[in-house]
Amino acid sequence: MYSSFPADPPPIREPFHAPVAHLIRGGVVEGVHYGSVVVLDDDGGIRFGLGDVEAACCPRSALKPVQAVAMVRAGLPLEGALLSLAAASHSGEERHLAGTRRILELAGLTEDDLRNVPDLPFDPVVRDTWVREGRPPSRLAQNCSGKHAAMLYTARLNGWSLDDYLDPAHPLQQAIAEIVEDLTGQRVATVTVDGCGAPLFSVSLRGLAVAAARLTTAAPGTPEARVAGAVREHAEMASGSGRDVAALMRAVPGLLAKDGFEGVQVAALPDGRAVAVKIADGASRARVPVAAAALALAGVDTALLAEFAGEVLLGGGLPVGEVRRVPALGPETVPA
Repeated sequence: MYSSFPADPPPIREPFHAPVAHLIRGGVVEGVHYGSVVVLDDDGGIRFGLGDVEAACCPRSALKPVQAVAMVRAGLPLEGALLSLAAASHSGEERHLAGTRRILELAGLTEDDLRNVPDLPFDPVVRDTWVREGRPPSRLAQNCSGKHAAMLYTARLNGWSLDDYLDPAHPLQQAIAEIVEDLTGQRVATVTVDGCGAPLFSVSLRGLAVAAARLTTAAPGTPEARVAGAVREHAEMASGSGRDVAALMRAVPGLLAKDGFEGVQVAALPDGRAVAVKIADGASRARVPVAAAALALAGVDTALLAEFAGEVLLGGGLPVGEVRRVPALGPETVPA
């Protein structure tokens, strides 16, 4: 199904993105979102591709489940909701803060040991409450705090230094890079810095989809299966109340899904069918319907995806249009 040895790194170039979504108002195409989409069969072959699925891209938080697998392989003993939080881009709800505190407590550490960027909660309602209460940005509230707490816990368990756990040369980050290459099946093109301060490994969109498929098809009890199961079973811990990625996992049985900033989405089914999406301008309003269309191309029942088909556009408070996937991404394009 997949090679045992990582292939060459994906090329670094301006991606050859294609139109993937239309902004339609009153029957007129008002705007066009460009991007790239890949759909993998259960054997890892490309069932459908649009745009540039082989160029290096920054997967952002869509890579977090892979990072969590690396930590579990390195001895991280978390399970269930806390393991899901280790792979999370959370909303900053109280359960996320409490979970992160618990991971730090297990490691014998505190919020002061975190090295992610202080921020307000990601969820707008929770954030507004913080602002009204005069609460300042904090490392705990920042959406990657669960991952950072898990990184610290992993480092402590292995006797690695803590202050520099975000250094790409740190043993923890070296271990993560190795697992990224193992699961994507390709060498990392570049290492840069994500928004939270952690190393960010660039891979191709196809490689990202391969990694997700390897998580969902892994044997029970393996680190891959443990992470996939935790995220699916505790979808709101990996994201938050009202988040589209959690709703998508609830709607499609057995689906593992993870979003990332700048319009990235990856999802995989239990049999290894997988999709990955990158919206060139980073727009989530295009990411959701394009990801739903990709899952339809993978064979998911469109009735399960109806609520994700497009965002309604309002004019004077009334529906006047929608964000809709381009015709090339319609279910009718699935090969016979």
